[in-house]
Amino acid sequence: MATQDCAVSKAANEKETSGQLLNVSLDIAVTGKTGSGKSSFVNLIRDLSDNDNGAAPTGVTETTTERTMYVHPTLPNVKIWDLPGIGTPNFKANKYLKSVKFKTYDFFIILNSERFTENDIMLAKEIRKQKKCFYFVRSKIDIDIDSEVRRKGLNEQDVLDKIRKYCVINLNKLGNAKVFLISSVDSGKYDFEKLQNTLADDLPVHKRAALLLAWPVCSAATLEKKIKLFEELTWAASLASAGITVTPVPGTSVACDAAIALLFLSRCYYAFGLDDKSLKRLSEKVNIPLLEYRAESKFANAIQKKELSTLHVGASVVAMSTVADLLSLLPGVGSVCAAGLSFASTQCLLREGLKELANTARVIRKAAGLDTI
Repeated sequence: MATQDCAVSKAANEKETSGQLLNVSLDIAVTGKTGSGKSSFVNLIRDLSDNDNGAAPTGVTETTTERTMYVHPTLPNVKIWDLPGIGTPNFKANKYLKSVKFKTYDFFIILNSERFTENDIMLAKEIRKQKKCFYFVRSKIDIDIDSEVRRKGLNEQDVLDKIRKYCVINLNKLGNAKVFLISSVDSGKYDFEKLQNTLADDLPVHKRAALLLAWPVCSAATLEKKIKLFEELTWAASLASAGITVTPVPGTSVACDAAIALLFLSRCYYAFGLDDKSLKRLSEKVNIPLLEYRAESKFANAIQKKELSTLHVGASVVAMSTVADLLSLLPGVGSVCAAGLSFASTQCLLREGLKELANTARVIRKAAGLDTI
């Protein structure tokens, strides 16, 4: 009995280790002038609309009076912090960093909907002194474009160039400051993807994975990056499965292989935007029913029901895992062979599921008219 308890404990630890590969912590701070759209930007990163349950409250008045943490809806390790506007009566610029607990965050987004203020520039200088990264984001670009096109007859690119030039001049005290122009209404436009690429380039490798998994699918390129990341992670998840199989307890390999596969492929499912909420929002945006395309995926349906082990395509995988369980009872070479079989069976299932989910996401984007190839 003690041996079985030990085996179960080891299996749980191996599963936890596998989960940690997809659970690196990331803390993002969003700050700036009151009314600049910080809360909407927080919702955009979390792939939520302002009216969704759990969304950061938005409004024309100051809605953020203290630092507020918002957990990513599908990645609890990723936290976005909506910070009060700098320079408000309750948060004087010279004490701002201390009051919002500066060391908590991996990087800062300094957001404004008009010109960047002296407080923004001072904050950036203080962040730079502490050797952390900051990024200037100019929000509400879609509103500016509509206004300028109507009043002055300018085209969209002229307006973008004008705003970008104005922002750079505004920030000349900081030297070569980059500014990203975004709309919190549409992540597929302007510099939203460019911002994601820049953040990823600046983060350590393990943090980069967390950012990419959390970032909404704003383009075909972003989707392909997510797919590539999961392709690389199949190896690590399969190794966790092999570690469990060394434990000589019948049934451990089959159960844990299925659990690891369900965890891994569920992350793919949400990261690719295949969940109900993401697809319904996309359907409304393009006015095309898209849920029917997901219904053709065996793996997507199994993930919805949390019944990945019942898939017919996994029959050979279950057979290999069962053999692995039996081999693990043999001393020495049996355990080694069992680990190899478990690794192979899990990797086979993960690769097949990943490929199908990735193709489903590609088909849906093409049906929505977002990608032409």
